[in-house]
Amino acid sequence: RLSFDEDESELYRRFPRASIEPADPAMAELVAGAVEAVERPDRMPDLPLDVAGTAFQQAVWAELRRIPVGETRSYADIAAAVGKPAAVRAAGSANGANNVAVLIPCHRVIRTDGSLGGYAYGLERKQALLDREKAR
Repeated sequence: RLSFDEDESELYRRFPRASIEPADPAMAELVAGAVEAVERPDRMPDLPLDVAGTAFQQAVWAELRRIPVGETRSYADIAAAVGKPAAVRAAGSANGANNVAVLIPCHRVIRTDGSLGGYAYGLERKQALLDREKAR
């Protein structure tokens, strides 16, 4: 999981059967890559992802990764791109189920009317991520 503003207690709540271990050097390298993804989205590191989801979620997440830095797509665009144009709400739900913020750039999805829509970490953070990307 890659998220903002979550502490160890939140991780235990989300993953009650997980064993949470202190970071070792390999994990520190992954964390550095994740920080780089936020700070320099135009130089997205190739980090290994292990995300579980339905076939539809996987298709949506793959499509999110195709959105170029500095651009956005609507939930309707994503639904159409995965071959399910009527599944706009399901595309939004899949977007929200993403467990690796920034690496699967769910923040690049907005409403058809151009408004931000939702973001698990707040609309201010979503706007800041989009602004940072547009500045690149």
